[in-house]
Amino acid sequence: MHGSLMLDIAGTWLTAEDRHLLRQPEVGGLILFARNIENPRQVLALCRAIRAVRPDILLAVDQEGGRVQRLRNEFVRLPAMREFATRADALELAETCGWVMATEVLGVGLDISFAPVLDLDYQRSAVVGSRAFEGEPQRAAELAGAFIRGMHSAGMAATGKHFPGHGWAEADSHVAIPVDVRSLDELRARDMLPFRQLARELDAVMPAHVIYPQVDDKPAGFSRRWLQDILRGELGFHGVIFSDDLSMAGAHVVGDAASRIEAALMAGCDMGLVCNDRGAAELALSALQRLGVQPSPALIKMQAREVCSMEYKQNPRWRASLAVLKSAELIA
Repeated sequence: MHGSLMLDIAGTWLTAEDRHLLRQPEVGGLILFARNIENPRQVLALCRAIRAVRPDILLAVDQEGGRVQRLRNEFVRLPAMREFATRADALELAETCGWVMATEVLGVGLDISFAPVLDLDYQRSAVVGSRAFEGEPQRAAELAGAFIRGMHSAGMAATGKHFPGHGWAEADSHVAIPVDVRSLDELRARDMLPFRQLARELDAVMPAHVIYPQVDDKPAGFSRRWLQDILRGELGFHGVIFSDDLSMAGAHVVGDAASRIEAALMAGCDMGLVCNDRGAAELALSALQRLGVQPSPALIKMQAREVCSMEYKQNPRWRASLAVLKSAELIA
């Protein structure tokens, strides 16, 4: 993988303009949204068309479960992660769900789903809510750890989000700039616990577009304090750091798309996402071409991860896993 920019496309097939952008070595990833998806066969064909242009590109999607899943038509409708919390066999169910999600995503030619959410559910943040496993940090870490084991068993890298925790801040960073006024000690004791405990299991982390003014005046994704000193230094995380979408309102404090991707990479992100705004993506690309940013070792290592597509519906484990989730009334 050559580049540090992840972008998106408008439709269900590649245009000539899309192909031109994908050929730029600074582009290292592409994320699919619901508008890009019709059914499993179409997604597989689209992924093959993308790889025909750029075989080394990282293909991503948000397939968390609950309300955040882009693959829907003819795909398993996964439960929200909060559904596991009260189950006696919660760890087994979470691991099974992680495996099913990852198997299906890999099976249509994608590499990663940006999951799991490690935020805590404080009953404050509407944008997090049922996407979180729990409000209690230790239980959240255990459930997320089980989900990650399932993902790894299927061959998919896991991305924990949104570091150091988006569950307390009430504003939605898609449309506003959330602020979390708690101290670093408070964050360490609660929100950072799942990230700390899972630092060695996570292949990637996505920071929050949230400002924690008692720690830094910049959103976490633009903060060397958060990404270098705390995430890498204190927590010992050595994987990939993906920015959250740099087109979101929570990122606009830094300036235009060129300024945002430069600030994110300089703070410690390995790859910047610029989505739902082709003009912004082109501006970010021009900035990377000017800066001559080299891919990080962590990003190169993720590219080298062996991911195999398979006819997953013929796999006995697939049928058994669906039966487990159906018997628990987690899927229809």
